[in-house]
Formats: sequence, structure tokens, C-alpha cells
Amino acid sequence: MGSSLLKVAHDAATVGQFDEAQHFGALAPCAKIARMRTRIAHIAVLAALMIAGCAGPVRDQLDLMPPPDVYDDGMLNPLPEADPMKEIPYRGLLYATDRAPSSPGDREQYYLNERGKVLRLGVARISLHESDVNWDEIREVSLVKDRGDKYPLRVTGVHEYGILESTIPGFAEREDFDAEALDGDEEFAEAVNQQLARSTRKDINIYVHGFKVVFENPMLVATELWHFLGYDGVMIGYAWPSTPSRWAWIRDTDTSNGYARHFRKFLQYLAENTDAESINVIGFSNGTRMVARAYEQLALMYHDQSREQIQSELRLGQLILVGSDLDREVFAAYVADGALDVPRHLSVYVSEHDKALGFARWLTRRKRLGQMLDDESLAPSIRRLFSDRVDHLSLIDVSDAEGASTGNGHAYFRRSPWVSSDILMTLMYDLSAEQRGLVRSPDLPVWQFPPDYINRLWAALVKVSPNFARAYQERQAAE
Repeated sequence: MGSSLLKVAHDAATVGQFDEAQHFGALAPCAKIARMRTRIAHIAVLAALMIAGCAGPVRDQLDLMPPPDVYDDGMLNPLPEADPMKEIPYRGLLYATDRAPSSPGDREQYYLNERGKVLRLGVARISLHESDVNWDEIREVSLVKDRGDKYPLRVTGVHEYGILESTIPGFAEREDFDAEALDGDEEFAEAVNQQLARSTRKDINIYVHGFKVVFENPMLVATELWHFLGYDGVMIGYAWPSTPSRWAWIRDTDTSNGYARHFRKFLQYLAENTDAESINVIGFSNGTRMVARAYEQLALMYHDQSREQIQSELRLGQLILVGSDLDREVFAAYVADGALDVPRHLSVYVSEHDKALGFARWLTRRKRLGQMLDDESLAPSIRRLFSDRVDHLSLIDVSDAEGASTGNGHAYFRRSPWVSSDILMTLMYDLSAEQRGLVRSPDLPVWQFPPDYINRLWAALVKVSPNFARAYQERQAAE
């Protein structure tokens, strides 16, 4: 599909250039039209380039991501010995979605690619492997760099608990919904607390996806992140109503901006009704618009409270924005409203290889938050922001990280074994950028990946993980 789109775009550009050369001298009034055709053709070329390198065709399954390099050499294996899907109380992955539900008996879709009026809560059943592969093999092969065979993840079913009652819009009535559905938030909170009770880390992690994907995608990405976290704590896949179309960027942008209310209500609900010590959020691409706006809304709601009071009430821990397709100036406005006081720490991952954000910048004429900063355009106020807030704000440049430029360089949080290591160890041990082995750039207020990053990360884990420390010391002795 990508190559055919490129051909169409190339043909369009050729026609535009031919028309301009043919008519510019003879018909001066047509020059503007010709230039317009050329510009439209260039848009087609850039769009095709972005599309060809994006996530590929819409799928309801996903091959397990490469293992993070932090698990290389077998010194650290987070995976439990028993199949976790048989041990987790709800036997799957929890989800929240404001997509419209499919009709009863529809076996093609669990939820539609349309907006719903409320947030629905439930659990998705996930298949981690083919029927002839057992958990022992998955546990071993998951951490192998060159697996050979593909190991697909699939959503095999869903069970909806009901709706989050606080998201019922003001123009609706409780009587408009089934009475049992109104108990869904209580069942969901109970499921969360049961899993937290049996977990070492009392954290909730929420993954928020980007544009043009179906309901299943955030379930599968959340599952693989949880897989490499050892199924400890609670992971939630958050599925906002994006549209599975390669041309849906503008439509999805409207939705991600407009549906921040539901996400904000969900964060408040988790803080009020669960035993989580920390609620962490990983936002990706277009989904970071919704996430960031929800945090700004919370900042405005709690503007009369101190940062410490907000932290105590909401318990929002790590906020991680990856490949953020958010206007930098809009982000600055959110910061001005106090958004940085809401999470305990904000990490913004940026890259100079992200072609998808390059297209978004060209299309909007606005720099994106997930693009690498350059020294010339960096205002003194931004330098002060990242310097003064270093304790709870990190800008992390992945440009030199292994595998960060794979594909179109946008999904590096899955494709780069260094970036996935960095994110997972942030969630697992709450380590700062410096503690994880990143180094501060001498010219810009950003953290970078040094060539010996994994060795630095291992040295950091020796201090926080007794099991890893023993394995590391044994390897050092053997060498």
C-alpha cells in the first residue's frame, strides 16, 4: 500500500511540474494555479511518506516488541514463573474506552471507531501466544534478541463492567443507562485493588495510544509493556475513539483534544477509589494532546492548592510523553496554567529522526513537542524552565539511542531496546534520568543516551534491585 501511494504522489507531482513548465511563460495568470498544483502534489508526497512509515495496516494483533536491552545477558528476568494470565484476578488486561459499543452479536468489532457518550470500563482477554506454545517457552524466548519466529498478541474477548458514572454528560440522565451498567465503576475499582494487593509495586500504569488505530491496538501495546514489567502492578489500556484511516489525522486531532474531559475524570476516579500509591501515564503521539490537556484541566481545578497537596490528593506519578504531536506553544500555555504541578515527574522524549512529527510540523507550521530542540530557536525562558524544574521535568533526546530511527522513527518506545529499557526502568524503580545513566547535553537542557548507556543502567540497578545485584556481581566475578 505504501509503495502505491508513493507512486500516486510522485505522478501527481510530475503532472504539477509539467503544467507549471508548460503554461508559466504563455499564460501568466495560470502560474498561481500551477504553483498551487505543485504545492498540493508536495503535500501528497509528504503524506505518502508519512503513511508509508507509520504503523502499517490497521491490525487487531501485534507481534511482541523486541526485548529491552536491560534484560540482556539474562541477569534480570521480570517474568513470573507461572502463566500470569492464570494468576491475575481478572485474567486479562483492564481497559477504559469512550468508543461507542458495537451492536449485540457483532463478532467483527468489540467497540466501534466512533465516539461514545461515556467512558466504559472492562477487561480484555489477551492471547500471548499460539496454542502450541506454552508459558515456559514464552518466558524464555521473550528476552531473546533474535527470536526468529513471531509471537503475536491478540484480543480474544472483552467483558465490560459498565460505565464510569461521572462521565455521563450533563444533558443526559442516569435513567438513560442500564442500572447494572452504573455499577461498573465499583467492579472496576475492586478489580484494580485485588491486583494491587497481590503486587509488589502498588502502581497503576495507563497507556494512551496515537491516531488511526482500532480498539485492540492499545490493549496489545499495553499488554507488551506490562509483559516486560513482569505483570506487577496494574496496567490499563486506554482506547479513545481514533479512526482507522490513513487520512484521519485532522479528525483524530479534534477527538484527542475534545475528549480530555473523560481522561481527566478517569484519573480522578482512580485516585478516589483505588489503593494505588502512584498512577503513571504513558502517552503516545496524537494521544498526548488529550493527556496533556487533561493535566492542564486538573491544574486549573486545583489551582488554589500547593504542589504537595495536589500530589497527595491525585497521586499522579510519572507522566511520560513519547513522540508527542502537541504544539510546543500549546504545551507552554499548559505549563503556564500549572500543569507541571500535577504529575510527580514529567518526561518528554524527543527525536530528530521522527518523520511523522516532521510532517505534522510542516503541515501545521508549528514545532511539535516531540521534536528535538535546536539551540538557535530555544528561548531563554525555555532554558530556565528545564533548568529550574529539573527535579520534576526531563527532556530526553533519543536520537542516538539504539534502534530509535527504525521505520519512520516515530514508534521508538517499542522499537528501540534502549528507549524501552529507559521507560520501563523509570516505571519499575522510579529512577531519575541521571540515575538511569543518561548524560546532560553541554549545549541544551536535555538528557542524552551515551554509548555505554546499558552498562550505566545496570550499575544503577545494582543499587535498587538485590536480585539483579547478585546476578551482576556473579557475572563480574566470572569475567
